[in-house]
Amino acid sequence: MNAQKLKNRWLIAASAVGIHISIGSVYAYSVMTNPVKDIFEVEGSTVKWAFKIAILLLGLSAAFLGKWVEKVGPRKSGITAGILYGVGILGSGLAVQLDSLWLFYLCYGVIGGIGLGVGYITPVSTLVKWFPDRRGLATGMAIMGFGFAALIFGPIMAKLFETVGVANTFYILGTLYTIIILSSANYIERPPVGYFPEGFDDAAKNAIKQDISNVTANEALKSERFYYIWIMMFINISCGIAIISAASPMMQEKLNYTSMQAATIVGFIGVFNGLGRLLWSTISDYLGRANTYILFFAFQVLAFYFLPKIGVESIFLLVLFTVITMYGGGFATLPAFLGDLFGTKQLGAIHGYVLAAWALAGVVGPTIYDMVKEKTGSLDTTLLIFAGLFVIALVISILMKVSILKSEKLAKKTLSFG
Repeated sequence: MNAQKLKNRWLIAASAVGIHISIGSVYAYSVMTNPVKDIFEVEGSTVKWAFKIAILLLGLSAAFLGKWVEKVGPRKSGITAGILYGVGILGSGLAVQLDSLWLFYLCYGVIGGIGLGVGYITPVSTLVKWFPDRRGLATGMAIMGFGFAALIFGPIMAKLFETVGVANTFYILGTLYTIIILSSANYIERPPVGYFPEGFDDAAKNAIKQDISNVTANEALKSERFYYIWIMMFINISCGIAIISAASPMMQEKLNYTSMQAATIVGFIGVFNGLGRLLWSTISDYLGRANTYILFFAFQVLAFYFLPKIGVESIFLLVLFTVITMYGGGFATLPAFLGDLFGTKQLGAIHGYVLAAWALAGVVGPTIYDMVKEKTGSLDTTLLIFAGLFVIALVISILMKVSILKSEKLAKKTLSFG
């Protein structure tokens, strides 16, 4: 492939954003809860099972299909994701029309969930290869799209439910998502081996930090660093999802907000979740990935300990929103960090394995919060437990940093003897 035939890497990034904004609409699920439960004449908690199944299948399919995504390439896996997610949403419309809750679970939760997992990891390793100089920025842009999707599609969904009805809303959205994802997938492709952006001289290439290793997914599983980062992500996601799921009642309890005021804060949480994905992943290009996670966990140990003790509204919200940026930032910084640690040979597969932590954390985090809060009735005690979990994450992130420094020192010795 010569330089003239190379695709524009920024359009590759835009295509990745297109995929992630479409599948990220799953985060607007709360908008459809009431209209759908009214159709099926069940409780909202019953309808929410479709969302839980979708997130579970996202994590599991990312873990089990990661190697396949790497093997077939981003175009084929992106098209597959578009078809699966599109069929899942279109099928959800059919389930509503037929008044079949089980078909809704199957279409939205299982088929749509698998599409989510494949679509989530499809552009990641490709972007890392196109942006060797700005890994954090590139993956942050795409994963920011996932975080911001609820802000874009939430109002669209609400308007469609009012104007065209529930089944037709799913038909329209399913068609729209399919078109966006398939169009995006058709543009995405891997760069040539050893690709660097045009205008890069040898000095600029040498300035880019080399990956610590370049290994397969199976080899990564034998490394202690894989388990370090898995536990770090599990704790960050568990605690973040717990706060997000309990944000509205927490606002009402701590700040005496009305339900409407609390709902507004939940909307802002979506904004900061998205902003954090781009902000922290970009900062990590300069601060270093390991240092960024150490900062995340050190701040959140203090934040979760002091949050229930803060009585000043503005400070409470500042701390809460900062925590949410770090929750989103953890997701967006992850692919670049995995590239640094394990190289790009099978980055999609390795990323998928780590995302299994998401599937588990999505259940564990909110469950711990609800159980402790119910048993103790105390927000202080509940958040203290999460602060303790962040202490564990901080210790592990420091062990990760030490491990990386040892590898870099060894590499320098090898070069000097070579």
